[in-house]
Amino acid sequence: MLKEKALEMGPLESMFPVASSKILDFLSTFKEWDYSVSDIAKYSGISFKTALVEIKKLEKQGVVVQTRTVGKATMYKLNLKSRQGYHIDKLIFEIASRRIKEEIDKQENLKGKNVVLKIKSRRKNILK
Repeated sequence: MLKEKALEMGPLESMFPVASSKILDFLSTFKEWDYSVSDIAKYSGISFKTALVEIKKLEKQGVVVQTRTVGKATMYKLNLKSRQGYHIDKLIFEIASRRIKEEIDKQENLKGKNVVLKIKSRRKNILK
C-alpha cells in the first residue's frame, strides 16, 4: 500500500477488499471535492494504472462522474445523482456507522470489566 492512503481501511474495503471498494470509500468519505486519477490512486492506496481502469468502469456504470479538466488532468467524483452512487454512499455510511457502534460497545464492555476487576481487587484488599 502507498504511504499516503487517506483511510486505513474504509467501510466498503473491510467487506470487499478490492480496488473499486478502496476508490469508492475514498470518494464517498471526501465527496465534497473532485480528484484526478493520480490523486484517487494515491489516496486510495492503489496503483495509477489500476485506478485508471477502475475509474473508467465506475464511470461507465454511472457511479463516478467527470466534473472538470484542470490542465491535462480530468477530475472525478462520486455521482450522488445516480441511484447507484447514492446507494453506494448510503451503504458505506451504514457500514461505517455499524463499525463505530461495535467499537463503542467493545470499549464500554472493557470499561465494565475493568470496574468489576477493580471492585474484586478492593474486596481482596479489604479481606486481607
